Amino acid sequence: VQLVESGGGPVQAGGSLRLSCVGSGYTRWTYCMAWFRQAPGKEREGVAAIDNEGLTSYADSVKGRFTISKDDSGKTLYLQMSSLKPEDTAMYFCAAAPVRCTILAGAWRQGRLNAFNYRGQGTQVTVS
Repeated sequence: VQLVESGGGPVQAGGSLRLSCVGSGYTRWTYCMAWFRQAPGKEREGVAAIDNEGLTSYADSVKGRFTISKDDSGKTLYLQMSSLKPEDTAMYFCAAAPVRCTILAGAWRQGRLNAFNYRGQGTQVTVS
């Protein structure tokens, strides 16, 4: 399984970005997919998660501003980010696991990226 993120970059506060994560080597009906982020000097944070039924979860810090979604194939994950703030500046990682998101809810909320079987290399988002 490979996950490759894209879409990061510099953006002004109040602006928007859409991150993408293309997956290969797995079938759509087996995976929970999620976004994490980590800023320098800060703990890793679970940002959003989505399961195969489309059930989503968000960190309180991004609720109402970020939207997680998948394409019809289930192999491309998106994170639409709006009303960006400087505190959203971080490296963003996508991750996937062959279980329902409810099973990994605790790990996700604790920012435990390594609880997910597969992870991308990350894409940098810088908000100024």
